[in-house]
Amino acid sequence: MPPKPLKECAARGCRALTRDRYCDAHKTQQQEETKHYNKHSRNKTITNFYKSTEWKRTRQLALIRDNYLCQHCLKAHCFTPADMVHHIVEVKQDWSKRLDIMNLESLCNACHNKAHGSKGK
Repeated sequence: MPPKPLKECAARGCRALTRDRYCDAHKTQQQEETKHYNKHSRNKTITNFYKSTEWKRTRQLALIRDNYLCQHCLKAHCFTPADMVHHIVEVKQDWSKRLDIMNLESLCNACHNKAHGSKGK
């Protein structure tokens, strides 16, 4: 298998070429920032919810309901496999809708990123 192509480091302003997301100089720094974020900023209740059996079951039901197809792409008559299940009303906005299947839609990565990008995320 050929090696991954070289690309610029994802750190702002760094032009070093790497096969990973970050060059060696920024990899440790990024890991520390992620560790700090996980410890001090990430909502542990929401993180635990996404690890729960009830979420995994509900997620699976949404994928089955949507035939494992991205619902946004389907509206444009494209058949793209769904990679994830998206909360229309986010969990942090309304905890009571976290397992409401009518609040869930199956999306591909690209459409999920667009959905969050349009909200300023």
